[in-house]
Amino acid sequence: MASPKEIVKQWVAAFNKGDAELLSSFYHSDAVNHQVANEPVVGRQAIYQMFREEFANAEMECIVDNIFQDGEWAILEWKDPIGLRGCGFFHIQNGLIVMQRGYWDKLSFLQAHNLPIPSTKSPSN
Repeated sequence: MASPKEIVKQWVAAFNKGDAELLSSFYHSDAVNHQVANEPVVGRQAIYQMFREEFANAEMECIVDNIFQDGEWAILEWKDPIGLRGCGFFHIQNGLIVMQRGYWDKLSFLQAHNLPIPSTKSPSN
């Protein structure tokens, strides 16, 4: 069975192809993908749909800075061609991602891709 580090390398290759179906195949059926700038996405089908929509909205590329492994965990430090940076934590069991957490600057991403910026509401007084 591939190590968590190897699985993340394969995940990056699938991400860079923009292949939501292949990408979602790396996840357990009940996996959680929580990009902390967004609400958690639960389940392989929902993760597939998330990637499908993201690839339709923006051209994305993941350039690996580092991949570290600690037991069942792999940590990905990445950048993209336009200068965005982030990191992802992947918990992998039996060759499948069961939980992924990602950290990146959502506002910079939306601005760079000319995507709408959600309005923020201030609390009522």
